[in-house]
Amino acid sequence: MTVPKVVDHDQRRREIVEALWHIASTRGLEGVSLGEVATAAGVSKGLVQHYFGTRDQLLMHATGYLRERVEQRIAARVAAAPDSASGTLRAVLVALLPTDDDSRTESLVANAFLVRAHNDPVLTARFREGTSQVRNALTAAIGAAQRDGDLRADLDPAREADLLLALVSGLGEALLLGHHTPDAAVALLDHHLGRLATAGGPGFGHDG
Repeated sequence: MTVPKVVDHDQRRREIVEALWHIASTRGLEGVSLGEVATAAGVSKGLVQHYFGTRDQLLMHATGYLRERVEQRIAARVAAAPDSASGTLRAVLVALLPTDDDSRTESLVANAFLVRAHNDPVLTARFREGTSQVRNALTAAIGAAQRDGDLRADLDPAREADLLLALVSGLGEALLLGHHTPDAAVALLDHHLGRLATAGGPGFGHDG
């Protein structure tokens, strides 16, 4: 009797999404087809359609996978950071920088989706939602660090969160273009965080 082959459907979906990621990170998403994704994944176009239906559904699933990967990286950084609000703040910010191969690929994929989002209201809403979640987390961490006495009391947490997101975005772009090394980018981030700290506050620049 022939034993039926057990198919890991979640793994198959991941493989298809990762094939889309490869295309997105190397040439963007404009004009990408299900057939091209199927070829990159080593499966049939029909199988891609079986799992995702349409190209738009595949793209939406891929954005969810991207968010999941970023959240996992943030969680890992936070878990390894000093157990403090200022440690959490720095960990989240460093996790958003493309400092290694995986995070670099994720940043390139995010940029490809961002370009597409300009003409896709649904993707735009997804990006805004994700950005709002990060902004809220940074705002909360800044407020908590102020209560701990690590950051200056005169800071507006929401405004500083916006400025930190802008700084990380600029540093991320510089990293992708090779203008900064990862160490240099993190050092610049720590320099800015140090300017927000109280006298005698935490010395930014050390991972836990």
